[in-house]
Amino acid sequence: MTIPLIDLKRGYHLYGREVEEAVLRVMRSGMYLNGPETSALETELADYLGVRYAVGVASGTEALHLILKALELPKNSYVLLPSFTFVATCEVVLRAGLKPYFVDIEPDTGNLSPSALRDSFEILKRQGKLVSAVIAVSIFGIPAELQEISSFCSQNNLILIEDFCQAFGAELAGKKVGSFGFASATSFYPTKNLSAFGDGGMVFTNDETLAKKIRILKEHGQTKSYYYEYHGINGRIDEIQCAILRVKFRYFPQELELRRTIAKKYFEHLAHISEIRLFKPPPHGNPAYSIFSIRVPNRDSLRDFLEKRGISTRIYYPLPLHLQPVYRDLSFSEGDLPQTEALCKEVLSLPFHPYLTEEEQETVIRAIYEFFEG
Repeated sequence: MTIPLIDLKRGYHLYGREVEEAVLRVMRSGMYLNGPETSALETELADYLGVRYAVGVASGTEALHLILKALELPKNSYVLLPSFTFVATCEVVLRAGLKPYFVDIEPDTGNLSPSALRDSFEILKRQGKLVSAVIAVSIFGIPAELQEISSFCSQNNLILIEDFCQAFGAELAGKKVGSFGFASATSFYPTKNLSAFGDGGMVFTNDETLAKKIRILKEHGQTKSYYYEYHGINGRIDEIQCAILRVKFRYFPQELELRRTIAKKYFEHLAHISEIRLFKPPPHGNPAYSIFSIRVPNRDSLRDFLEKRGISTRIYYPLPLHLQPVYRDLSFSEGDLPQTEALCKEVLSLPFHPYLTEEEQETVIRAIYEFFEG
């Protein structure tokens, strides 16, 4: 038996015909951009998150970029963000003419540490540096400490931006992740919880001015036909992807519960292995697991053992951003973020998707037990 990390085809038997009908409807309409599917998806997802505005864009990366671009934060001011995240979280900061400053994580969640956030802010403040924003990532679908981070940002006049590209559907204290920040960004990349059949993303906010400006910026900065007031980008989402997402969103609650059920079984069985450390959501957090990861000191040996048995795994992320060659000029060195660096040496992601069968999951669990008992 070969068990893939993610299987994108298995849910298709549930909604495949509806997806095909939706795509054909768009193709036959002749309206391929900025049409009724985009507008309807924005309304549906804004209502789901409990925010006033949603703007569909080309990707999760462009969602983050457009937020920073629209905010017009002071040039060369600092943005605090975790080093344990996908590179897009950092690259958009530089694209917007701002400076990233990496912050350590909480070892139990993999997310931004509120105490490390305070320490990093104080370091920059003592150096006379201007800090303008914080990007809080909810990694693997586990909510970041958003209440505490939001409070810290309010006290220090910082803009909180949520990167919840891996956490659509997660909740904290009964409130949807993605609704805590001044603005938030999600991705519809095919491996995400709510996924398109290609790239796509969305910006969420309660601020009307920001939403309007992002709509302008994603259309090349055009405020009326061939009249440009801003340096914009081509950042639209297309109608076909929106039509697909609207179909899949109808199945999203069902798939979210399947994810939580599978995660619960992993927790129940793997918690008995002393060598494994499991990620724990913050108090009152309800994750929307996009990836199921564990921490193991002998990670590479376990990975090789599982791969030989046809069990696919992946390492998110083997090298933290602050040690990546492209960010050498940011003056971070090995040892600067000890919790992040330790996590990168131990993290391992197991097969996980809504349609992972009980037999497959039990095979994964048995193989892990076999490794540690051998």
